[in-house]
Amino acid sequence: MFDILMYLFENYVHSEVELLVDEDELTKELTRAGFHQSEILKALTWLERLAELQEGDKPYLCNHDQHSFRIYTKNEMDKLDVESRGFLLFLEQVKVLNVETREMVIDRVMELDEPTLILEDLKWVILMVLFNAPGHESAYEQMEDLIFEQPEGRLHS
Repeated sequence: MFDILMYLFENYVHSEVELLVDEDELTKELTRAGFHQSEILKALTWLERLAELQEGDKPYLCNHDQHSFRIYTKNEMDKLDVESRGFLLFLEQVKVLNVETREMVIDRVMELDEPTLILEDLKWVILMVLFNAPGHESAYEQMEDLIFEQPEGRLHS
């Protein structure tokens, strides 16, 4: 499923090519690209749920103290290793993520069917979330720089 998300993001969203609106056409395109029907449906559902995070009231997305500290559940720690959790904290500290976008990222990570997520894949999930979060264009650009410029040395400790 993650491969499909990456394919869509790189070929349609990130490259600024107009995304096919018709789900059937998109499914056919992804099938021609070699993806399996069941994985395509999972990826499209994942994207729909990402869009839904922008709408309506999500109790975990409101009324958080911006200075609170995130405690991860066991399942979250199993999926996000120490390096990934540290990177999320770093992004909050440099204001790329806020409480709401961090929670959106964690929500989307937990819906991926991979048992664990490496840092490079987490960065792509963050980019997808920020791209779909209105008003976070600057954060998206900062995250893009972190992914594509690959600065020398460590970003965080």
